[in-house]
Amino acid sequence: MENGLRKIWNRVFRLNWKFGLFLLLIICIPRFILVLKANETGNYSLIGLVMLISALLPFIFLNKHGLNQIGLKKTSKYKFLVYALMSGLAFSVLLHFVGICLFDNTYENWYAYIGKSYNITEGIAAHDKKVMFIIMAITGMTFSPIGEELFFRGIVHGSFAKSIGDKKASIIDSMAFALTHISHFGLVFVNSSWDFYLVPTLIWVMSMFGVSILFFKMKELTNSLWGAVLCHSGFNLGMIYCIFYLL
Repeated sequence: MENGLRKIWNRVFRLNWKFGLFLLLIICIPRFILVLKANETGNYSLIGLVMLISALLPFIFLNKHGLNQIGLKKTSKYKFLVYALMSGLAFSVLLHFVGICLFDNTYENWYAYIGKSYNITEGIAAHDKKVMFIIMAITGMTFSPIGEELFFRGIVHGSFAKSIGDKKASIIDSMAFALTHISHFGLVFVNSSWDFYLVPTLIWVMSMFGVSILFFKMKELTNSLWGAVLCHSGFNLGMIYCIFYLL
């Protein structure tokens, strides 16, 4: 990605693995801490701010050429955009059944634990539940897919790819994505105390790594970052539906 950085940053950074690592440290560590804190307090407002900053970083650091190189461009492969959405949806539903088979509806089930943050009132009216689901689905299909994909599969991947190539870069951004999501499930806050579920966490991390690779493949298939975004949106839609209606 030659000349991918804006001129203002050229004296400070080079678009390489060091820059990618810098981005991971300044975003993922604060995010990890903030998510854990939100799980404890129930206040997730700052997580939205992290997603916004993650989405803005490519525009802050990259020029037009750099944005194009990380995949922030249109695609004519509309059929594959549909495939991307559906593959993400299918992965999330499959992950639900794995969780149910292994851990039933306990907090060792990743969706059951994540679902408690939605504060779905027991005995909620069907209409109110539907409205709540639609709101959660819309936000879940937009904010985190855009923020995380522009960050992980976008500027972070592009930085590492400049040094080590796309395949190795996809492994690194997927590992970072998976480990960051331990704050969402793995280190859990249940009954006013912290716990760590070793086996469920290992399955969750491997699943997050696998779906992250899927996001990258959809980016490649569509020749656009929007393929990854739509695949991520499909995954979140499936997860939210499973939490609301299948648990």
